[in-house]
Amino acid sequence: MAKRDYYDVLGIAKGASADEIKKGYRKKARELHPDHNSDNPKAEDQFKEANEAYEVLKDGDKKAAYDRYGHAAFEGGMGGGGGGRQGGGGQGDFGSAFSDVFDDLFGDFMGGQRGGGGRRAARGADLRYNLRISLEDAFAGMQKTINVPTALACDGCEGTGAEGGAEPSTCPTCSGMGKVRAQQGFFTVERSCPTCSGMGQIINNPCKSCSGAGRVEKDRSLSVNIPAGVETGTRIRLSGEGEAGMRGGPSGDLYIFIEVSDHKLFERDGLSLFCRVPVSMSTAALGGSIEVPTIDGGRGRVQIPAGSQAGRQMRLRGKGMPAIRGNNSGDMFIEMAVETPVNLTARQKELLKEFDELSSENNPESSSFFSSVKSFWDAMKS
Repeated sequence: MAKRDYYDVLGIAKGASADEIKKGYRKKARELHPDHNSDNPKAEDQFKEANEAYEVLKDGDKKAAYDRYGHAAFEGGMGGGGGGRQGGGGQGDFGSAFSDVFDDLFGDFMGGQRGGGGRRAARGADLRYNLRISLEDAFAGMQKTINVPTALACDGCEGTGAEGGAEPSTCPTCSGMGKVRAQQGFFTVERSCPTCSGMGQIINNPCKSCSGAGRVEKDRSLSVNIPAGVETGTRIRLSGEGEAGMRGGPSGDLYIFIEVSDHKLFERDGLSLFCRVPVSMSTAALGGSIEVPTIDGGRGRVQIPAGSQAGRQMRLRGKGMPAIRGNNSGDMFIEMAVETPVNLTARQKELLKEFDELSSENNPESSSFFSSVKSFWDAMKS
């Protein structure tokens, strides 16, 4: 039976790019996989046919020859491109072709190590440290010493894992690749080497201090600079201050996550600060000035306009939080909380009653509200 055109086999157009060829093969590999086509006896042959087509088209020289001469380019031993149909080499060639797609699909899960040799030294893990500070510290910035439990390079073996700092030897099982391949039917499966656990190297005389790991668990003291203006959720990265790598590998990073505690006086919103200040009825009515605290520990004076209502806000410019980047600062907002007096004396009650009788026309919000209520009731009656 005549061979089908390789482009038709992969369902792609002639002249397709390398990326389009790979995508076409991936699609066919999934579609024709025998494990998913138990009811199709032709699936395995079609799968090998797709593999043969990909073996030729993924290679620039073979593709150029095929585009010019067709299948005749590989007849009579002129190139050996069609692995699945010639010379009984289908299974080995399939492993090569499918390995490309396997790398593409699963490379991230394998840590990006495929095809490049075993891991000579694994990078250490990144660490997270949660640091809670006060709002005052977030305003001013600070230098903070923290103790971080981590894995440090072993002093006894200088991080190599071998006694006396000797160099590890190449793993004889995987020849330093860190991976071994096993044939299962026409599938080639690649796994981490069981002898070296994927490291590509073995230690003949492990260090007694770290048992060959090249690192030991210890607490480490670090001085951290907390810049002014940080807020909850701010992340500070300390490069190379994370966990030490295995057998001399590079260290990971340390990430410090900031949490700013709530404050008794101030509430923060970005660069702005809000402070709720109690004001007496007389001061709100007659006007005056009040003294308020500021986040830097100082004091500020705020003028209260006569007739101010509860909830009114006054602004103190530049008295908020500093920006992490730049020299600007936010503002502080003073919110009035007009207080109703309690535990009045008989004389105070008498004066308030007299005041109430004289001030019925001087309450604009009350007048507006009760006017709306009257209109509402009149509408309901009609």
